[in-house]
Amino acid sequence: MRMEVFERILEQVQKTAHTMQFYFQGEPLLNKQLPEMIARAQQAGLYTIVSTNAQALTSLMAQRLVKSGLSRIIVSIDGFSEESYAAYRVGGNLHRALEGLQYLQEAKVQNGSSIRIELQVLRLRTNEHEWQWIKKHYKKLGATHLVFKTAQLYDFEHGHPLMPTNERYSRYRKNIDGTYQLHQAWSQKKWNKNLCFRLWSGCVISTIGEVLPCCYDKEHKHSFGNLTNQSLLDIFHSQKANQLRTRILNEKDHLPEMCKNCVH
Repeated sequence: MRMEVFERILEQVQKTAHTMQFYFQGEPLLNKQLPEMIARAQQAGLYTIVSTNAQALTSLMAQRLVKSGLSRIIVSIDGFSEESYAAYRVGGNLHRALEGLQYLQEAKVQNGSSIRIELQVLRLRTNEHEWQWIKKHYKKLGATHLVFKTAQLYDFEHGHPLMPTNERYSRYRKNIDGTYQLHQAWSQKKWNKNLCFRLWSGCVISTIGEVLPCCYDKEHKHSFGNLTNQSLLDIFHSQKANQLRTRILNEKDHLPEMCKNCVH
């Protein structure tokens, strides 16, 4: 994202927003201006969050992030052996990710920072034998907090090799006929009560200024408009935005595809 696009976003949201998340379907640390953007958002009084796979989390970047005033950083590591890590983080390097966590811890201590360093672990079949070990050792790895998260999987109807063996830790449950569906415990509030908090509470803005309804619109199919030629207020209350909200509230049998694999 270019700095001028970010400045336009910040100018329009700083009076009403409380949180700014600097990530969406990509690796935010590839943007060398990220710490500067975070510092600007912090100065505007916003709570700031970054989520990273830590592959680009060098000692210098850790220092820059902590000094920016970043409120919270999520480091995603989904396996603690080379085999379990590679099952989901294809092409990633486990040692580099763990090293990044240590850099963050060092920067936090050196700068007397209150940054929350959150280790996030997807619950997968390939790492379920490590869950207890992770709970015991996450602070030694450099994190201040640990969060386990269920995994969103694609092509789940006939099962998936990454689904945990215990359905309690999966977003999907097995039907009598052997197929799988989004677990009723996750889906009933949307499909039965037709609620979706996210469509009213915020939005996603892409690197080129497209305003998207939520983080599940990964392919930008429901863009409400572009911030470079419209105001965010006009886009957020546009006819296109309200049509999608009306559809999700009133047409539970004709939901957009992105809603059918959503737990929010």
